[in-house]
Amino acid sequence: MVPVLFALGTNLDDREDNLRRAIAWLRRETTVDAVSAVYETAPMYDTDQPAFLNMCVAARTGLAPEALLARLKAAEAEIGRVPSRPNGPRLIDIDLLLYGDRVVGRPDLVVPHPRMAERGFVLAPAADVAAGWVHPVEGRSVAELLRALGPLPDVIRRDDLRLD
Repeated sequence: MVPVLFALGTNLDDREDNLRRAIAWLRRETTVDAVSAVYETAPMYDTDQPAFLNMCVAARTGLAPEALLARLKAAEAEIGRVPSRPNGPRLIDIDLLLYGDRVVGRPDLVVPHPRMAERGFVLAPAADVAAGWVHPVEGRSVAELLRALGPLPDVIRRDDLRLD
């Protein structure tokens, strides 16, 4: 079993339910070890859209990275995601951030996630469940990457929402 780290995000419809459904799917398909707090975050890149709820899940899997990606895309479709513009609004997004210490560079799959280290909305929840995990390209831990970003005023921990 390989340790994996997932990022979940949603900004359409019932955001809490979307996250609950994604977590339930991950619990069926992987061995979930930890679920982060939920964070409300301002959209990045394409800012003309509703705020997101983001979180991370640390788990283990026996699937190869390519097979896992195919299953994640199927999960997103099952939950109700439809194609939209890049960085646009979405019902659910389940990203594979880390797959053990593997580095994968294919047209359809890049691991570690190529923009992970620049995204506070990913690193804040990732630090809840995988602070000591080392980014295999950056050579720094999730906690170190988060500290390097400095203050994150648009990443707000929602302690009133517990979805584990």
